[in-house]
Amino acid sequence: MAKTQSVRASLDKQPHEVASMFDGVARRYDLTNTVISAGQDRYWRWMTRRAIAPRPGEQILDLAAGTGVSTVELGKSGAWCVAADFSRGMLAAGRFRAVPMVAGDAMALPFADNSFDAVTISFGLRNVADIDLAMREMLRVTKPGGRLVICEFSTPVIPVFKTVYMEYLMKALPRVARAVSSNPDAYVYLAESIRAWPNQRQLGRRAADAGWAGVKWRNLTGGVVALHRGYKLGS
Repeated sequence: MAKTQSVRASLDKQPHEVASMFDGVARRYDLTNTVISAGQDRYWRWMTRRAIAPRPGEQILDLAAGTGVSTVELGKSGAWCVAADFSRGMLAAGRFRAVPMVAGDAMALPFADNSFDAVTISFGLRNVADIDLAMREMLRVTKPGGRLVICEFSTPVIPVFKTVYMEYLMKALPRVARAVSSNPDAYVYLAESIRAWPNQRQLGRRAADAGWAGVKWRNLTGGVVALHRGYKLGS
């Protein structure tokens, strides 16, 4: 059996490195996420859909959608949802899903101004080289009055739990990934990128600085994940 080439991005987040890394994990990406999150990924997707509250007839951009599993969840609402990701390997792995898919970079979205009623990005903003530029791009393609939901790993709010969680990230997560992932070294980067990520308040401030109004957040799973919400001024 041929071995899968080991690809791990560095924390400077060079786009070609990150895209190549995700191409390498695409084959078993969804399974690995479910295993390392102990099934919480399904709950986080459901809560993200609730936060977006998509309605029939709306147009929703699901950015960093990977294989499209999150886009399928959003589509249950009756809204028209498009999956966008800069890893062509991820999109190819999800091509069996009945959702439109577009290859695109979060820092230069291939969509016109004021195109979408809502834009969401789950567990992908952390992998963008310039997150402030990406949030401004998401603002550009959102209609006035439209909304943003960011679902991302964050900082646990219970001190004892935070300590246990950080130990899991750096030690147990890579071990679990070796058992199920097609590219386990990528999950070392995953753990490191989570530790280096801004906390809830810091990310909220940066979203507001990018132009999003009414930015608020909600912790999930004790702050392991946070949902940040905002909207674009205008009507």
